[in-house]
Amino acid sequence: YSVNDALELLKELIAIPAMSGAEEKRADLIASVLEESGHEVMRVKNNVWAKGKNFDPNKPVLLLNSHLDTVKPAPGFTFDPFLPFEKDDRIFGLGTNDAGASLICLLMTFLKHSSLPTAHCLLFLASAEEENSGPNGMQLALKHIGKIDCALVGEPTEMQMGIAQKGLMVL
Repeated sequence: YSVNDALELLKELIAIPAMSGAEEKRADLIASVLEESGHEVMRVKNNVWAKGKNFDPNKPVLLLNSHLDTVKPAPGFTFDPFLPFEKDDRIFGLGTNDAGASLICLLMTFLKHSSLPTAHCLLFLASAEEENSGPNGMQLALKHIGKIDCALVGEPTEMQMGIAQKGLMVL
């Protein structure tokens, strides 16, 4: 996959409406990319994941994760939020930043490195219902994907590494 492939995949993703709980078509897209690259795809509801081709459960597992869903478009959009376009070297559309770009970057990283021999195993997860902390998102996926030793989670942070989160309470 090239940078252009990643950009085109991001645009394709953004063109698919996917509010929390309604990510089926985005999940289908990610599953098809994983399958086309020769990975066995697992899925529960709208959560899609795949293990690296050299997955060894005795090695530490590094999870690459970001979410599929978006919030509803705000009424102030001055363009169709599901018709992505480029302007000044940027891609515009609902969910480009939160978290389509992270999702596609992590997917491309997984595809590039998933068959390399390493001291750890890669696991990629495109999770659902992040925007509303829904019960059919990460909470459900974690029951199925097995052990994780470390995770890299894609979420917009103004290009600053986040090592923890505070201020969120899910009841």
